[in-house]
Amino acid sequence: MKFSDFVSVPAIKADLSALDKPGVIRELVESLATAGAIKPADVEGIVAAIMKREELGSTGIGRGVAVPHTKHPSVEKLVGTVGVSSEGVDFNSLDGDKVHLFFVLVSPPDRPGDHLRALENISRQLRDDTFCRFLKQAKAPEDIRLLLVEADTSQFVA
Repeated sequence: MKFSDFVSVPAIKADLSALDKPGVIRELVESLATAGAIKPADVEGIVAAIMKREELGSTGIGRGVAVPHTKHPSVEKLVGTVGVSSEGVDFNSLDGDKVHLFFVLVSPPDRPGDHLRALENISRQLRDDTFCRFLKQAKAPEDIRLLLVEADTSQFVA
C-alpha cells in the first residue's frame, strides 16, 4: 500500500496550530472533512473514536512521530492525512519526546487488512531518517505531497 492510496492531499496540514493531543486530532480530522474525505457530520464521532484508541496507549511511536488511527463505520474506504507541527506536541509518546509528524488514518471496520497495510507502510517509511527530516522541514502541503510521492516510488527506502 502506498501513501497515494489513502492520503487526502487537500487535507495535508504543513503548519498545525494545535498545541495538545486532542487539538491535533481535531484539527486533522476537521481537515479531512474540509477536503471532502469524510462527512462533516462524522467529525465528532471520528475524533471521539481516535481519542478512545489513544486511551489504550499512545500512538506516539517515538522519534517525533504519531499515527493516531481508528476504524469508523462512516467511511467506505481508508482515508488519511499528514500534519506537521514545527513546535512539537506532547503526545505521551513512547520515548517521551514531542511529536512533530502526524499521520491520521480512518478506515472502515470491515477492512482491517487495508488498515494494517497502511500502518505498515507508514512505519516502514518513518524508519528512514532522511524522509522524517525532510517531512519535519516541509513548509507547505505541496512539499509534503512531493515527499509522499517520492516515498511511494521508493526513493527513500533502501
